[in-house]
Amino acid sequence: MPEDDRSASVAELEAQSATAAKLFDVRTVIGGLFLVYGLLIGAAGLFPDEAGLAKSQGININLWTGLAMLVVGGLFVLWLLLRPLRHDTGGKETGSAENP
Repeated sequence: MPEDDRSASVAELEAQSATAAKLFDVRTVIGGLFLVYGLLIGAAGLFPDEAGLAKSQGININLWTGLAMLVVGGLFVLWLLLRPLRHDTGGKETGSAENP
């Protein structure tokens, strides 16, 4: 296998690895779950029944919990957008003039 083909395949594998790492970042999973569950619980809180309100002493706990979960999920997604993962090359910069 020629050296150019080998370096191209290594670069392709590194790009796929970086994509997989971004996809399975823990912040994505946790933030996504908080957003989904926040939507479900918040939607349940939009239509409370009297028995549920009586149990929680008149506080619409589903609505407030859903909103709090949406805020936490939004913060995780914001954190992901502001501080994305960087692909570490392990100190091997290809094409760098500093590395002989």
